[in-house]
Amino acid sequence: MTTLELNAEMLRSMSVIAEDETLLRRAIKYLHKLISEKQADPTELTREEFFTRIEEARKQPGKQFASVEELDQYIRNL
Repeated sequence: MTTLELNAEMLRSMSVIAEDETLLRRAIKYLHKLISEKQADPTELTREEFFTRIEEARKQPGKQFASVEELDQYIRNL
C-alpha cells in the first residue's frame, strides 16, 4: 500500500471509532505508545547517517588474514 492509501485507510478506521469515546481514548493511548517507541529507537538512522557510516567504513584500512586459523585467532583475541 502507498502512504496515501494507508492514510485513507486510517481515516476510514478513525471515522468508525470517532463515535465511541472509549475506543477513541484507546486509539489515542496506542498512538502515543507508537510515537514514543519511534522516538526511543537509538538504532534508527536517517538515510544520510547510514550512507555517511558506510563511507567512513570504506575509508578504514582493511585487515587481511593468510588463513582461517589466523582469522579465528584474531577474533578470539578481541
